[in-house]
Amino acid sequence: MIPRLKPFFSGKEITSFLNSGISSVAQFEKAFALQFHCGDAVAFPYGRSALWAFFKTFGIEGKEIVQPAYTCSVVAHATVLSHNIPVFVDNTLYDYNMQIDVIRNGITPQTYAIIPTHLYGYPMDIDTIQTIVEEAEKKVGHKIWVIQDCAHSFSADWDGRSVINAGDCALFGLGISKLISSIFGGMITFEDPALARKVRAFRDAQFHSGHWLKTLKRFAYLLALYPAFNDSFYGLVYWLQENTPFLNRLTKAFHLDEEIRFPPDYLDCMLPSEAEVGIAQLGKYDAIVHRRRQIARSYHENLKVPDEWVLPPWVAGATYSHYAIRVPEREPIIDKLASHGIQAGRVIEYSIPHLKGYRSFASGSDFPNAYLCSQSMINLPVHPSLNDGQVERIIETVNTLE
Repeated sequence: MIPRLKPFFSGKEITSFLNSGISSVAQFEKAFALQFHCGDAVAFPYGRSALWAFFKTFGIEGKEIVQPAYTCSVVAHATVLSHNIPVFVDNTLYDYNMQIDVIRNGITPQTYAIIPTHLYGYPMDIDTIQTIVEEAEKKVGHKIWVIQDCAHSFSADWDGRSVINAGDCALFGLGISKLISSIFGGMITFEDPALARKVRAFRDAQFHSGHWLKTLKRFAYLLALYPAFNDSFYGLVYWLQENTPFLNRLTKAFHLDEEIRFPPDYLDCMLPSEAEVGIAQLGKYDAIVHRRRQIARSYHENLKVPDEWVLPPWVAGATYSHYAIRVPEREPIIDKLASHGIQAGRVIEYSIPHLKGYRSFASGSDFPNAYLCSQSMINLPVHPSLNDGQVERIIETVNTLE
């Protein structure tokens, strides 16, 4: 079976894991900043830990944080767990990013940050966002931080400029589903190295080193990824995922959608071994994004789907973390594709304001687009491990679905 996602790992990641040292995290931070042309980068165990630490470092508490209604819930978790208030904005039905005009309407004197999330690798209009923020700052009389959520996008560009370098900082997740991975992990980058030094000082004072047992568990996890995502073996993994609670029990501590809490190790520092895997992945980044764009272009040009299906737009600057299609009845399509040996993912199966823990933050709004997308999005495989024959097979299979 062709998996919907697959980390782009080779033997190099195993070798790198085993060759880590005391300076590996610092080296990863330096290499990350260099790769993405930032002033500095600070590593964390998760992207959500980085966001939480940012709020804590700069004393942002009890404030309103404007963010998407339709995205991974861990952004909202970090907001609430740092004692701030998420202000949700509905998404468009074009590229599934926040509605920019609504961002303007959501700013109040209590707004202290905006988190533009470049969903599925599609860049938001960073110029308009900056204009909105500058106008709002004059009205409210204080700084409004702009935190780019690049977990899906990494170096997606708007009008030829990377979204990473817009605003004050940028967040990245580095789990196995991301464009590049350090197994687990997160990063926050800054244009101003002085801001990075403050966040790093907070991290070094408040976070602690992981136990040696954690390193062994990470190594076992890394080794397990190779057979787990092998096309010949993945059918069993898919069956376990769909028909048993086994895999859910293994991952539920880390994938917390409905519960407002962090993983148990959110205050651990990134492991040196994880950092070395991240360094190995940085060397593949350009090839990864190039291949994803190639596959997305093939889908865009060759898929022939029913009129009621909505294909994603082709955007030259997008990095295509997902190739997300909106369909009227998701489950039958997923089942049909699975019967042909192709896994179609369910992409973000919730609207955050509709989750039980977040209904009190909905402010009486319905967020219809976020709810619609939570019920109707599928994701075709777009990972760089796909060969041309597999891409053609996926296209031919989708085109024959009724």
